[in-house]
Amino acid sequence: MTVLEIDTFLRALEQADALDKIQDLIVGLRDAFEVDHVVYHWVSADGEQYGFGTYDPAWAQRYQDQEYLRVDPVIIGCFQRFHPVDWNRLDWSSKAAREFRKEAIEYGVGNQGYSIPIRGPNGQLALFTASHSTDDETWADFTAKHQRDWILIAHYLNQKALQLEKGRAPDPVRALSPRETDALTYLGMGYSRGQVADLLKISEHTLRAYIESARFKLGALNTTHAVARATSEGLIIIGGAARAASGGWPGREEDDKPHKSAAS
Repeated sequence: MTVLEIDTFLRALEQADALDKIQDLIVGLRDAFEVDHVVYHWVSADGEQYGFGTYDPAWAQRYQDQEYLRVDPVIIGCFQRFHPVDWNRLDWSSKAAREFRKEAIEYGVGNQGYSIPIRGPNGQLALFTASHSTDDETWADFTAKHQRDWILIAHYLNQKALQLEKGRAPDPVRALSPRETDALTYLGMGYSRGQVADLLKISEHTLRAYIESARFKLGALNTTHAVARATSEGLIIIGGAARAASGGWPGREEDDKPHKSAAS
């Protein structure tokens, strides 16, 4: 797809005023790039899924009926990342992930995929994906050649989705308590729940209450989503920079006082 063709696509996208017109543009995008599928997928905090694309409708229905959202390594991987994700670099080691991938390929999704996580307002997360059936070397060449184009298209597409579906945009997140901040920060750094409980000198039951409270405030599907949304909203800092954060590390302040409620 040439620069001129991409510019034409973006202008048409800006003028689209209905979902069926965007669907037609997605089909044209798939054909222009000569891949099996192109999909835009917006995952709401309550688990509702919205989007458009070229997957077999039977697969889209199967995906929702089986609640594959909770085991799909692509979704989980995009919650944890801010940069484009090549499916070959994801963790497919679990039995559930392997069975999911096998079934997806049977439905024609393709053995290769490239997904771009899109962070919108108030912690919104969407994915823009291209998938295809080909060998690793050919796919690596394709993604290297078209990465910038796909990123540009992804963000324009998300802007249009936000414009047409204003009611789906997530609400602003609520502030986290110091303990909730600490819990999500340590989990984001890779500590297990048992280790986090030891570090915070609380029971795992109390830790679970803090995590659930934070997840509720963030409107997150699960703990991984909560960490990703807290990071994107600047509520927690993960990595070496956390040590220099004002107010202590990993949270904003050290709170040694007994807590009346684990959900505070």
